Amino acid sequence: MTPTIEEYAALLHINNVQFGKIYVKEPKPMTFKKKLVRLTDMTDAWAEKQIKKKNETICIPWSSLRELVLNHPDILKKVNLFALAIYGLVIFPKVLGHLEVAVFDFFERLKQGVNPVPTILAETFRSLSTCRRVGKGRFIGCAQLLNVWILSHFWKVERTLFHMFSKTFAPLEAYLKKEWPKEVTEQHWVSVFQNLCAEDITSQDWVPLLGLWGGVGYAPLLVQRQFSSRQFLPATGGLAQFEFTFAGEGYMKRVRDIAKSWKEIHFMELALYADTLTQDYDIWRK
Repeated sequence: MTPTIEEYAALLHINNVQFGKIYVKEPKPMTFKKKLVRLTDMTDAWAEKQIKKKNETICIPWSSLRELVLNHPDILKKVNLFALAIYGLVIFPKVLGHLEVAVFDFFERLKQGVNPVPTILAETFRSLSTCRRVGKGRFIGCAQLLNVWILSHFWKVERTLFHMFSKTFAPLEAYLKKEWPKEVTEQHWVSVFQNLCAEDITSQDWVPLLGLWGGVGYAPLLVQRQFSSRQFLPATGGLAQFEFTFAGEGYMKRVRDIAKSWKEIHFMELALYADTLTQDYDIWRK
């Protein structure tokens, strides 16, 4: 199973965005110091003092931003800086206790109606793929959001189908109010995922997503069966080869191609079928 863009949008209650307008990394962005000055209304000297380098990553410590969130005279600035901190520390926690430079650029683009969900999913998939490929590592994504999504699909959790798509339902609030068994340990979760059967997982087609630090393939058709849609033969050829980072020769061409493809997307209503499997899918799975 894989999170869909629609599911994450519903979980986050994303409003006032253009669904097909995605974040695209600028080839020559404004310097980090200038961005920091503009967002905080502080001086160049202050900004230069806060900028740090952690393992080749440019960032600022949360402690510096925390002081502004608590004491900035402009209320709107305080709210915006707090929101920025959530994106940098919770949703894109690349450097623990710090906010990475790419998060600032992404945050500023949100004012233009950019849909943040594809970017969030891109970095989620990229990090999970890296951990699986290497066999170790730290998940650089919103673990809390992924946890809420996973629990929303557990077959033993009482829920209402399609409830999360209701405009009056707040999934994150419902999650926080729900009482979960305290005796369930980390080892129990590991056992659950290690013993998943073929019947527990479904798969299908893909589209490209751009994150803050790279691109990755996303397969919406892989998960349509979650919503009682028909199961097709998966078209995943080249999916693993699509993943790349924003570095090295030729990556900007790939970024431009993806940005262009997102301007040509077509939306379709999810249909329900009495026959949930196509014949070629059944043959393929066997």
